[in-house]
Amino acid sequence: MSQFKFDKSMRYANTHEWVRVDGDIATVGVSDYAQDSLSDVVYVDLPDVGATVTAGKPAATVESVKAAEDVISPVSGEVVEVNAALDATPEIVNERPYEAWFYRVKPAATLAAELAALMDVDTYEKHVEAVAH
Repeated sequence: MSQFKFDKSMRYANTHEWVRVDGDIATVGVSDYAQDSLSDVVYVDLPDVGATVTAGKPAATVESVKAAEDVISPVSGEVVEVNAALDATPEIVNERPYEAWFYRVKPAATLAAELAALMDVDTYEKHVEAVAH
């Protein structure tokens, strides 16, 4: 059994980002494993509303006491909202990684193919177990 939490409603990238699609909006954040690897998150640099993000390309940056890491977008689309709460309290990424989303996008027409390329929760849990050891 893993020490990390997983959410069955999400798809996961091998770079440890998650995406949850609700209607015509996709919400993106980092997994419990990612926040644990980073340790204490001190700053999150989010994309601008209106910006276009591309699956497989950096869309945001998360900084911790250990390092700064790119957040790779798991899906393509136009950013329609960012989580402004992360400006004042970036540590919520460590406390509640599946609630501390980074940005929301109106997905591109390629969404179905992009989601198909991501891992379901069971596959991602196995991936984390492999990289965590």
